[in-house]
Amino acid sequence: MLAAEEAAETAGDSLTSSGTKLRSTRVREAAWEILTRPAGIIGAFLTFAIVFVAVLAPVIAPHSPYFLFPNGLRSDGSPVGMNGQFLLGADSLGRDEFSRLLFAVRNTLEVAAAANVVAAVVGVAVGCVAGYFGRWLDAILMRFTEVLLAIPAILLAAFLALVTRPSELSLILIIGSVNWFYLARIVRAEVLSIRRREFVEAATVFGADHRRIIFDHVLPQVWSLVIVYMTLEFSTTATFVAAMSFVGVGIQPPTPSLGNMIADGSQFLTSVPRLAIVPGIALGLLVLGFNLLGDSLHDALARHD
Repeated sequence: MLAAEEAAETAGDSLTSSGTKLRSTRVREAAWEILTRPAGIIGAFLTFAIVFVAVLAPVIAPHSPYFLFPNGLRSDGSPVGMNGQFLLGADSLGRDEFSRLLFAVRNTLEVAAAANVVAAVVGVAVGCVAGYFGRWLDAILMRFTEVLLAIPAILLAAFLALVTRPSELSLILIIGSVNWFYLARIVRAEVLSIRRREFVEAATVFGADHRRIIFDHVLPQVWSLVIVYMTLEFSTTATFVAAMSFVGVGIQPPTPSLGNMIADGSQFLTSVPRLAIVPGIALGLLVLGFNLLGDSLHDALARHD
């Protein structure tokens, strides 16, 4: 009997391993196909360029993003324009706009990436538990998710930010905690399908416990879906971070972020429009890059299903 159970578990593991290898191969083929598509090439280039700039911001930036230069303002108090010292001019306080932009992209990406991970962990956990166990647990989790979906995420996040002490960590947790709802529903639907497949049924029949089935058989089948979702969602999360900073409940000044740079610059739209336009363009390129990359990855994976 013991030998039969071990053989069954080995067979189940073999089926799972084969499925996982097939999915890994499919992801590699899809990733290569992205580089043959114009939208994929543009998305990959923009994404790489933005991440590269963000990572090397301390090296690339010619000045501190916090230093107030006496010569950054004219005699009438207006910021100086582009020159040899200030590549994009100075801001309303005499700080180097180019250096602040580099660090703003870095800070926005850091918060968005961490919040995306938090949302993915919570969404996968809720969706997997609901889809695998089903019945009353599924009903409770999905009704709770639907209630949260009915509340505008930006309002919920702003409320949570107002009642907590503003910090980068709290911002990451808040944004992550209001962005997992859709992923949970997607993962649940996928797990409902996976749990009826042969390798899961075989593992169940021969006594594998729930933990092993979930971690060894179910989760490896959903990771490619989660990667696509996180890539597509990254631009939304970055916009979310910028929006919260814009209204004053996100990354707090003087720490630069795209949101608070746009907010500061919007006060000078008629006199110095570049202060709002330049960070706005940076945010637009960030969103465009991740959207193009995510859409191309989604289409490529769909073709290899």
